[in-house]
Amino acid sequence: MINPLSLFAAAESGPTIHVSPGEVFHIGSIPITNSILYGWIASVLIVIAMIAVARRTTLRPRGGAIQLVEFGVEFIRNLVESSFDNKSKGRRYVPYFVTIFFFVLLSNWLGLLPGVGEAATSNDNPLLRPFTGDLNGTFAAGAVTMVVVYAASIRETGGFRKYIRHFFLGSPFNPLYLVIGILEMFTDLTRVFSLSLRLFLNVTIGEIVIAVFTYLGSGLAPVAALPFTLLELFVGALQAYIFTMLAVMYLAIAVNNAHDHDDDEALTLTSVPETMNLQTGKA
Repeated sequence: MINPLSLFAAAESGPTIHVSPGEVFHIGSIPITNSILYGWIASVLIVIAMIAVARRTTLRPRGGAIQLVEFGVEFIRNLVESSFDNKSKGRRYVPYFVTIFFFVLLSNWLGLLPGVGEAATSNDNPLLRPFTGDLNGTFAAGAVTMVVVYAASIRETGGFRKYIRHFFLGSPFNPLYLVIGILEMFTDLTRVFSLSLRLFLNVTIGEIVIAVFTYLGSGLAPVAALPFTLLELFVGALQAYIFTMLAVMYLAIAVNNAHDHDDDEALTLTSVPETMNLQTGKA
């Protein structure tokens, strides 16, 4: 995100907008982009901040940033537990979902710091750019999240076969159910793209809006773009919640559906002897 508070005058030729990441240096033959560089910096800052908060956390409630982190952890924990029919299964994945929530949230917010975006350049590219402002970054976050979701779904449903089974409403040998199941599987595979594109587009659109109003504000650029910068604080939090909520729902749907299939199979097995007894007249 472009921070207008560090720009006291806009460029005369128009607003400068970089959508694609720019290379800042190389490690051997591997190019390091501004979004990767800032992603590393943001990760280190997030880890340090969370360790500091964890060490200062006590049984008695405390104010400030610690209370905000505790609120966020409690909020995500309730979200995860309420999504699963079996609460104990949901609790296993609270640490991961809390981690991804704060990573996306703070990556979005750290993009508003002075010096990020067009404020500092290298080789005609911004020196630092938010990790979530790069489609490669959001795709990586989405891919890792879905790998975790798939692995957890397969484990919780009792194996790969049962996980595939939850896509089909009835027998997969029924042509209608077979087509519906295949479509559901295809839709499931596209979730990584929906997660990454939604986050990337919202962050990028925020960058563009702030850049435009920074340019239009000219000498009053900080004042003109300040409302949109504050709005991006809300958007960043909202997108972190949506990203985490969707990931939780994807996992919960697979686990809950597998549980329903198990209940249906158990009900079928128990009803067969009762039916046979009624037919034979035996108690």
